[in-house]
Amino acid sequence: MQLKTILNRVQKHSSFVYEEARFVEGAVPALEIDLRPRANSRATCSGCGRRGPTYDRLASRRFQFVPLWGLHVFFIYAMRRVDCKRCGVRVEAVPWAEGKSPLTTAYAWFLAGWARRLSWQETAHAFRTSWDAVFRSVRLAVTWGLAHRDLEAIEAIGIDEISWRRGPRFLTVVYQIDAHCRRLLWIGPDRRVETLEAFFAAFGERARRLRYVCSDMWRPYLAVIARCASQAVHVLDRYHLVAKLNKALDEVRAQEARRMHREGYDPLLKHSRWVLLKNPEHLSDKQSDKLADLLQYNLQTMRAYLLKEELRLLWEYVHPAQAAQFLERWCTKTMRSRIEPLKRMARTCRLHRPLILNWFRARGTISAAAVEGLNNKLKLTLRKAYGYRSLKVVEIACYHTLGRLPEPEFAHRFF
Repeated sequence: MQLKTILNRVQKHSSFVYEEARFVEGAVPALEIDLRPRANSRATCSGCGRRGPTYDRLASRRFQFVPLWGLHVFFIYAMRRVDCKRCGVRVEAVPWAEGKSPLTTAYAWFLAGWARRLSWQETAHAFRTSWDAVFRSVRLAVTWGLAHRDLEAIEAIGIDEISWRRGPRFLTVVYQIDAHCRRLLWIGPDRRVETLEAFFAAFGERARRLRYVCSDMWRPYLAVIARCASQAVHVLDRYHLVAKLNKALDEVRAQEARRMHREGYDPLLKHSRWVLLKNPEHLSDKQSDKLADLLQYNLQTMRAYLLKEELRLLWEYVHPAQAAQFLERWCTKTMRSRIEPLKRMARTCRLHRPLILNWFRARGTISAAAVEGLNNKLKLTLRKAYGYRSLKVVEIACYHTLGRLPEPEFAHRFF
């Protein structure tokens, strides 16, 4: 089978013909394939897309194609200029490449596919190309995917922030967390009111069709969601409550450990942090013994620990009314405990009581676990890059990895 036959199978262009193919020695061996337009064919204007007569020809250009047998492959073609009645004299548009790109479209999508599996630098090294070529390929894929993705069937979204640079510098991320589709919808700089308003402005009237919204307790988020998606059930998931409660318990432990050390008592709380923060069923034998010893003492930390464990019973309720009664009893008991970090937690629970109870109204439908899982994947994307410096590059990388963007149909897929 001839090389031209293979190329016509995987990359056929109706108005162009593959001609001579030759092997070129060098530092990196390559195959070069000449192309020419079919006889009597008219060139396509790159401005308006209409066909017109040829004005003249430019010097031959090289377009890099998908490697074959470990060899670079280049298309060699002398571009025509079109005498277009509408646009004037313009360089023709060719079906295998876009604009002035030295990469064929097929090769760009090939690199973008591998860049989703490997880091961009690893992809460039594996295919003996430049990081910039990989970046341009990913940018092409993301631009096309964002222009062609479907945003009409979205019912549930999750909103969160992640830190991506020292400072700290935050990014606001919005995910679709429907059961049938979980993906990154939008990413923006900082975590301010204006940031989330920019998302809802871009999302448009679709925001009025949302059924569920999941977020943390960051006040700017709560205000914007109440204003822009008031019809949706806004859920504060258990993950955020448990995280805040664990932080309060750890603060109590640290304060009491310092006080005991200052007053000369035995360091009972030493090496007890994870004993108190982990769920009892996840403790090792040694940690279980340590917990049993601590429970024998009337320490403020242990009273806080028992309150933390009692709140876990909240998530076993099914009906919102019963959960509301339990939560109010727990808040009352906590406010009487004289443990200030936990009292702050009880005030927070009372302040956000309707949003906490929405978790029971939406149980089985929406959860922040999906948001946290996507956050972990996003952080892994940033870690693989060893720190992007440009926000635009960060956005492209995140959309490429987590956006589940569509791809065009090809005559042949190379991976």
